[in-house]
Amino acid sequence: MANVTSWTVVSVALAAVVLVAACSAADAAAPSPILRTLRSGHPRVLLTPESLAALRKAVKSDPSRREMLGRLRRQADSLLGAKTVEFKIVGPRLLTQSRRCLDRVQTLGLVYLLTGEEKYAARAMKELEAAAAFRDWNPSHFLDTAEMSCAFGIGYDWLHKWMSREQRATVRTALLEKGLARGLDAYRGKARGGWWTRSHHNWSQVCNGGLAVGALAVADEAPAVSAQILASGLKAVAGAMTNFGPDGSWNEGPGYWGYTLRYTSYYMAALQSALGTMAGLEKTPGLDEAGTFRVYFVGPTNRTFNFADAGDGAGSHPSMFFLARTFKQPIWAWHQRERMRSSAMDLLWYVAEGQGPAAAGLPLHKYFRKDNIVFLRSAWEDPKAIWVGFKGGDNRANHSHLDLGTFVLDALGERWAEDLGGDNYNLPAYFGGKRWTYYRLRTESHNTLLINGENQPHKAKAPIVAFTDSKDAARAVADLSAAYPTATSVRRGVAMLGRKCVLIQDEVRADQMLDVLWGMVTRAKVQASGAGVVLEKKGKRLYGRILAPEGARFDTVGANPKPPQRQQPDATKLVVRLPGKTKAVRLVVVLAPDAKALDAAGAVKPLAQWPGWLK
Repeated sequence: MANVTSWTVVSVALAAVVLVAACSAADAAAPSPILRTLRSGHPRVLLTPESLAALRKAVKSDPSRREMLGRLRRQADSLLGAKTVEFKIVGPRLLTQSRRCLDRVQTLGLVYLLTGEEKYAARAMKELEAAAAFRDWNPSHFLDTAEMSCAFGIGYDWLHKWMSREQRATVRTALLEKGLARGLDAYRGKARGGWWTRSHHNWSQVCNGGLAVGALAVADEAPAVSAQILASGLKAVAGAMTNFGPDGSWNEGPGYWGYTLRYTSYYMAALQSALGTMAGLEKTPGLDEAGTFRVYFVGPTNRTFNFADAGDGAGSHPSMFFLARTFKQPIWAWHQRERMRSSAMDLLWYVAEGQGPAAAGLPLHKYFRKDNIVFLRSAWEDPKAIWVGFKGGDNRANHSHLDLGTFVLDALGERWAEDLGGDNYNLPAYFGGKRWTYYRLRTESHNTLLINGENQPHKAKAPIVAFTDSKDAARAVADLSAAYPTATSVRRGVAMLGRKCVLIQDEVRADQMLDVLWGMVTRAKVQASGAGVVLEKKGKRLYGRILAPEGARFDTVGANPKPPQRQQPDATKLVVRLPGKTKAVRLVVVLAPDAKALDAAGAVKPLAQWPGWLK
């Protein structure tokens, strides 16, 4: 343990006492009953003495966990000589530094707790001291403050017995002053950046969850502050939690699904370990299906259906272990074991049990009702399977693009139909008035119809109006009419036929002549010839054919905007051009990894004759 006696550090300790007293006096009323069951002592945030003892035992007896600790320890060793976090704002964000602090404190702290080697605790303390010295944690962009509060809550709790009294005061004072006090300002309506207290998207779980972790760490020393943080946070997060209902999807896309669930898991796990209850969060409708959404949105190439501002890498999400434990969903644990990178939370929440979706009999196809997203696949656990993600959705959703009707397609172990994902958040007015001028966010960059060259309205919605899943075929239809106001009716159907081919069928009706362009972004080499096309990638081929209308032909256009927008010179947009403008058209394209499988599409039938229409 470090031994620090300077008057500077003593003054910090006195400042902590004054701050806690001031906060308590300001609250006046006795702490909320929410802390009645608070566990005494440390650790109590995410870990307890009992769970820590069990984890130490498991690491000794279980080769998988022992290997995970070995990898985690190597990560911790690589941090021993690394430069600490620094106060560095990029755009409006300190977020990179907050996340770096959290990841390092978790890694070093858990390795210390499991090995007893003080060098890891000492290095974690350096990280905390560096961030404690920041002038603030950038509360104007409150995610930064919330994630740093989470880091300090974990650090204070996990290193509590190692730290000197003065070091505790340093960490506690920073957490109270730069984190929790700023959170109270927001809850009380006194903060300019406090809009997140009323948000119904990822900011809610991250901000409320991060503050809760910090509050639980110091709840015995600052009970009034902590109780108000917890009570206010649980009230504020309620609206955002309803967005998991009824079936676990998340309209901000897979990237923000992961961010939201990370902090939802921190939130629930910290409440459980410190208070013995999850405060009812585990009863949120749809949360018990949230992991299933991830199982479906990751394709056989281990890339996601990355709609909205999301990258396509599946990544590793330890929250899948926590959710698997909480909701007794072994498939979710299997899914994470296949992708984990042995982080601190992987080791802490690890679940050894669980079988894959094929053995468990999980349906191949799935329709997520609230967010109007459909997944179709030819097989589970086959890296060469055919897989399609298709969405209607709501263009008003946070982080959305103007992409109603878009799809992505995997086959033969490659991605053929691409979503380019989001652009640089620091582009001018990316979340403001210029958002819909950026190529990656516009309708023209997505795998949907472009009518008269115009963007879809940013308030348009597109419901799934038909879905069926039979032995030989799965089909879904989205009503895109609101996305194309110059038309009277626009519908898109996507079908997987005989597990051999994918059919995309569009039906457009209008009172005026329209320029209708079908599009699909790909990074494959394209050889288009009239109504036929061959896409080639890494020696593999995907074949396409236009079944209707007669005279339509494949062509290509560029898919790379001008800098400073992100560049993708390897991307091409495959398009279908009609013979001319039209008032009514049925446009049908079939795609398959085997040229002979194109014939499986059979005769074209109107979407109205497709089965599975919903009431």
